[in-house]
Amino acid sequence: MGLWSWLTGVNHQGEIPNANPPASVGAGMADGDPDGFEVVGPEAEARSLPAFYPSPWSGWPGGWSTPNWDGASRFNELVDVAWTCIDKNASVLSTLPVYRTRSGQVISPTSWMVNPDPSIYSSWEEFANQLFWDVQLGEVFIMSMSRFSDAYPMRFRVIPPWAFHVEFKNGVRVYRIGGPTGPDVSEDILHIRYKSTTDGAHGVGPLEVAGGRMLTAGLIAKYVREMASTGGVPTRTIEATESLTADEAQKLMDAYMTARVQNATAPPVFDSGAKLVDHPAVSPKEMAMLELEQFNESRIAVLLGVPPFLVGLPSGGDSMTYSNVSTLFDFHDRQKLRSLAVKVMSALSFWALPLGQRVEINRDEYSRPPFDQRADAWAKLIVAGVVTPEAVAVYENFQGAAPGLPSESETEPMDAITGGEQ
Repeated sequence: MGLWSWLTGVNHQGEIPNANPPASVGAGMADGDPDGFEVVGPEAEARSLPAFYPSPWSGWPGGWSTPNWDGASRFNELVDVAWTCIDKNASVLSTLPVYRTRSGQVISPTSWMVNPDPSIYSSWEEFANQLFWDVQLGEVFIMSMSRFSDAYPMRFRVIPPWAFHVEFKNGVRVYRIGGPTGPDVSEDILHIRYKSTTDGAHGVGPLEVAGGRMLTAGLIAKYVREMASTGGVPTRTIEATESLTADEAQKLMDAYMTARVQNATAPPVFDSGAKLVDHPAVSPKEMAMLELEQFNESRIAVLLGVPPFLVGLPSGGDSMTYSNVSTLFDFHDRQKLRSLAVKVMSALSFWALPLGQRVEINRDEYSRPPFDQRADAWAKLIVAGVVTPEAVAVYENFQGAAPGLPSESETEPMDAITGGEQ
């Protein structure tokens, strides 16, 4: 069975190739193997998942593109404002401190909270960035690569959604890599869906309903590029009252251009009822359809939960105004980041930690008030006896401790991290 058959579950052996001539593609392309595939390049390491990239063969039309199996096409299809909003949410959430709790008390982190898979990631932040990117596009797949002695995941990584075939069987989702006939990896998969239904195997992202706006934004950008490349619309046209053939129209235009070259200041003289009509110049603002573009992009930003002002879009027409930057960040946190973080981290906790334990993100680092306001609040809480000065010093990192984490004497022994147990 060939690679296409392995990925899709459809056996194409015995089919007759198309009649496209070999010259229809670039030189150097070899004939394709209808019954298999050839791996070109260095052999993949055993710890890595195999990846295949298609190349054109001698019967492949020169104007066709090969399928983009590396997942990059999903990002290339995003207009810049959608990419910016998704990246902003993912960048914020992936760089906030992460901690583990048991029955509401903070305990020492497990090893994957530092790096879920050192063989591929440089840090937790790199993993979390992939995690929050994919979930905003609709769904994210996390695959366990190894486990602790208590069977909970020890190393895991984000796998691109295109690599999975998902279907319902007896009311349960079944996950296979590569297609319907690929290996069943359901026991090792955490599938977090942005929006899910009981009759849909896949998740749905906010951009699913922005198809029209995404298309409009892309068309406006393409229109502006084309207008800029041609220098804009002509400022003058020749209009004739009589119907002209193509040859007559061309001769009329040639005569006008010749007269302009010979004497640019002389007024043009036409026959056949033709006349020169001036058109008002199109300003760059009008040519770019700025108002339509900004409104369209603002709606895309709202769908992704990002206040338009944070991605450089005007906010004068917004229904909500912000008194200061802190209020804006607080709104972004409450309106989007909080719900997204809770949804993702709750699913990760249920899958990777024993019952009663949770992994959470300290979002206070993003939206907490300025220091002078915090100082006033801390002073009132100390006077009221709610907190101690020592606790405030720890929270504000005045003693070198991480914000929100207990001192070393209050945590579990670190042997739990390296001893193979949670």
